[in-house]
Amino acid sequence: MQGSIQVSPRPDVQYLLRIGDTALVLGQRISEWTGHAPVLEEDIALANMALDLIGQCRAVLAHAGALEGAGHDEDQLAFLREERDYRNVTLVELPRGDFAFTVVRNTMMATFFKLLWEKLAHSKDAELSAIAGKAVKEARYHQQHAADWLLRLAGGTEESRRRTGKALESLWRYHPELFASDAIDEQAHTSGLGPRWGELREAWLAEMQQVLDEAGLAVPASSAFLSTGKTGVHSEHMGTLLTELQYLQRAYPGGVW
Repeated sequence: MQGSIQVSPRPDVQYLLRIGDTALVLGQRISEWTGHAPVLEEDIALANMALDLIGQCRAVLAHAGALEGAGHDEDQLAFLREERDYRNVTLVELPRGDFAFTVVRNTMMATFFKLLWEKLAHSKDAELSAIAGKAVKEARYHQQHAADWLLRLAGGTEESRRRTGKALESLWRYHPELFASDAIDEQAHTSGLGPRWGELREAWLAEMQQVLDEAGLAVPASSAFLSTGKTGVHSEHMGTLLTELQYLQRAYPGGVW
C-alpha cells in the first residue's frame, strides 16, 4: 500500500492547493452522475464538466508541485495526501444528492470559479495566468448551463421547485467559507499571485441574486456557521470520498494505463 506524502506549508503552494483541490473534489462529485443523469444529453454534459474540472485541477496541482520543488507531480498531490492535507471547501465534498442539489451546487461553484479565474488571468505568475485564461471559458459555460437548469427546475413542477428550494437552503450555509480570507489569501494578494477570495464575495452575491430572482427563489437567511475545509478540517463525507478517489494509486503504487 502506497504511503502518504507531505506537502510544503508555503503560502503560495497552499493557495494553489485550495484551487486545485476544490476543482478536483467537485469534479469527483459531478462524475458520480455519469450513467445516472435524468436525460442522456445531461449525462454527457455533466461528464464533460467533470472532465473540465479535472483538467483545471491537473494544471493547478502540477504548478503547485513545480513551485514546491519536492518532486511531487499532479497525481501524487491528487491521490497521496491525508485528509487533513486537502484544502477544498466543504461545499464541494458534500454527497451528490439529487439532481436539484447538484444543479444548485454547480450554479454556486461555477459562479465562484468564473469570478476567480477572471481575477487569476491577471496573476503575476505567468503559468497560473495562462491556466486561468483557458479555465474561465469553461467556467462561464458551466455557470450558464447550471443556471439554465436551476431556472428550469424552479419553474417546473411543484416537486422540482420544492427540491430546488430545499437544496438551496441546505447548501447556502456553506457559501461563507468561499470568502473567508486569511494569511494565505493575504500573501497571495501581496505577491500578486491571486486575489483574496473575500474580494469576490460582493460580485458572487450579485450574480447569485440575479439568478435566484429570475427563478423566483429567496436568498436563504444567513447563519453564524462557517465550514473549514480550506484549512483541512473536513466534513464526515470527505473520508469516504477519498477512499474511492485514492484506491487505485494506494493499492497499485505508480500504476499507469
